[in-house]
Amino acid sequence: MPFSGIFNNPVFIACIISSLMAQLLKLPLEYLRTKEWDWSLLFGTGGMPSSHSAVVTAAAAGVGHYAGFDTPLFGLAFAIAMVVVYDATNIRRQAGFHAQQINRIIKEILIERVKPAEEFQELREVLGHSPAEAVGGIVLGVLVNLVIWQIW
Repeated sequence: MPFSGIFNNPVFIACIISSLMAQLLKLPLEYLRTKEWDWSLLFGTGGMPSSHSAVVTAAAAGVGHYAGFDTPLFGLAFAIAMVVVYDATNIRRQAGFHAQQINRIIKEILIERVKPAEEFQELREVLGHSPAEAVGGIVLGVLVNLVIWQIW
């Protein structure tokens, strides 16, 4: 079986479970916040908790547990996790704010004066995460890794 090695890898399993749990948790958490179900969160970016943060944290913690926290491999995994979390909370979040402003400008200036609204396709505005959403993903990633570590 070609995938038997992958499914015998606890770090890989922790990453997959962290990602799936983060995406699934977005539904009830968003419902508690807005009182509306938003099924698009299952496959979209943004929201609480950050699945990107959960995955890279589970990976880094798993590498630390299995290869050692004093190894160059853990240093690399930690560095990658930091870059991904920084990207999610800063760069991608700012891109989302830019998309909001571009959409507002296009609606106010171009659509009202030049072209019909149905021809305009809005830019996606939810791209990144708030720091709290990233922390939620980090906590989830660590917890999932700890559970996998105890089971394995």
